[in-house]
Amino acid sequence: MPKKIVDTILPTTMVGSYPRPQWFKQQLLGRDVRVAFKEVAHEEAYTDAVATVIREQEEAGLDIVTDGNMWYDDYVGVIGSFCWYLYERIPGFEPARNPHPSYAGADPSQGKTIMDDWGGVIVSGKIDVDRATLRWGDLYQIAAKHAQKPVKVSIGAGPANLAWHVYFNENSAYKSPKDLTFALVPIFNREMKELVKLGAKYLQIEDLGAWMPLFTNNPDDYKWVRESIEAMCDGVDAKIGWHFCFGNAWGNDILSGTFPEGYQTVLPHYWNTEGIDEFVLDYANRNMAGVEFLKNCPKDKGIQLGVLDIRTTMIEPPNMIADRVRQALKVLSPEQLTLSTDCGMKPLPRMVARMKLKNLAEAAAIVRKEIGAG
Repeated sequence: MPKKIVDTILPTTMVGSYPRPQWFKQQLLGRDVRVAFKEVAHEEAYTDAVATVIREQEEAGLDIVTDGNMWYDDYVGVIGSFCWYLYERIPGFEPARNPHPSYAGADPSQGKTIMDDWGGVIVSGKIDVDRATLRWGDLYQIAAKHAQKPVKVSIGAGPANLAWHVYFNENSAYKSPKDLTFALVPIFNREMKELVKLGAKYLQIEDLGAWMPLFTNNPDDYKWVRESIEAMCDGVDAKIGWHFCFGNAWGNDILSGTFPEGYQTVLPHYWNTEGIDEFVLDYANRNMAGVEFLKNCPKDKGIQLGVLDIRTTMIEPPNMIADRVRQALKVLSPEQLTLSTDCGMKPLPRMVARMKLKNLAEAAAIVRKEIGAG
């Protein structure tokens, strides 16, 4: 059976990010957290914001909370700093945003506009593992101090995801996304082990590099992407989820229009990834299309299932959400399911996010009662 964080059947959580309180105006802008927080007003505002969003999740009824990713700056694509936070704190990456390498020289298109806004990155030298300053341990300790419920920790954009947006040429220290990915892996493995030492029991990797083989059309890429995740998780004693997001730039689902059966295509290559306990998947915004495919999930692994559509401001009523859960229970056991949002909630109005989460918790209570677990 999958690892448990709470004893509740069909526990509820959210993927990670949450709308910033309007009064939290400070931005890290590339600075080390320990530098930015020398300013008393910044440290106080950050701590108060984390305490606030955790309280709102707990009041909504979630069983497992997050820090809301309050360390995400208001960058490109709304949640763009889930990549840029790492680029800015790992020596070897240039700080400037360039046009995206995959659309270099391409004609104007929606895809080019979105990806150029997100940006491309230049690696000017070797990745300096020892001087990386991600500070996830510092941020976790702030969240844990204010939480009455277990805290799930987001492990930013993973190594393969970061390597996807990089320029490579004859002068590059690394010659391929694969080479760069494995140069980054030790940083993530070290940070994850540090989080466990500090008490974290539930980590979630946000590595969209899982999708890369769909774009390279090279099936060999599945193997090394999986191996990079396994190396990240090596020796990390925690429940670990892996988020397979379809994209969420300004609330837009970027990938499923091109790859409507993306999960059916890529997940068979990753089901047996060592170290991964749970696959974090968004289904609500596609009205649960293809959810029957989840019958293929190994019985010893779980699904953190998106049953709340965060790409719309519509506040789904509890019965609608409950019906999505019922569809999943046709192919998965209750013990395999954690109920969640499709993606991060940062692009939403805060009031909408609160009401959506409250209805998610109510939907879970409805289904628990139906299956005799409430």
